[in-house]
Amino acid sequence: MDVIIGITGASGVEYGVNLLETLSQMQNVHINIHLIISENAKKLLKFETKSTLDELNLTANNYYDNSDLGASIASGSKMIECMIIIPCSMSTAAKINTGITDNLITRAADVCIKEHRKLIIVPRETPLNSTHLKNLLELSQKGVLVLPAMPAFYHRPAELNDLITFITGKILDSMGITHELYARWSGDER
Repeated sequence: MDVIIGITGASGVEYGVNLLETLSQMQNVHINIHLIISENAKKLLKFETKSTLDELNLTANNYYDNSDLGASIASGSKMIECMIIIPCSMSTAAKINTGITDNLITRAADVCIKEHRKLIIVPRETPLNSTHLKNLLELSQKGVLVLPAMPAFYHRPAELNDLITFITGKILDSMGITHELYARWSGDER
């Protein structure tokens, strides 16, 4: 399975780090990871996490500079099963919605939309203004799965990482990948 992971400059870079680490360690499915990290995300990586750019690159099979519009993943002829933008800044969401493909993340996302391939965005912004909501609605209408970084609490998280891992689990669910990252809702069966 070929998967593109784009990490943009919104707070919450740890969500992208967690997804990368999880996908790179999956035993039940082979995933070829294509990684793109925006310049602003690189700054947030240093500020918000203990991870380094070199460590993230090691979790991916392929790493691309966000300015590389000639990369194979910028073309519809490259078979990609899924792209996840995590976190997805409101700027990136707006560009994708309006067809602005001025970097590799937005171009690869545009390719996913035009080729009817799975595109998952994980917006991380609050509160949302009407422009944000309009862009997210229109992306959803174009077939993009909008999966906000809004963790649940029914699995009784004990630490911050449990909340982050919940979002990774929801992404894996959306990709059809089985996992046991969190306890699923069981109703009143406690």
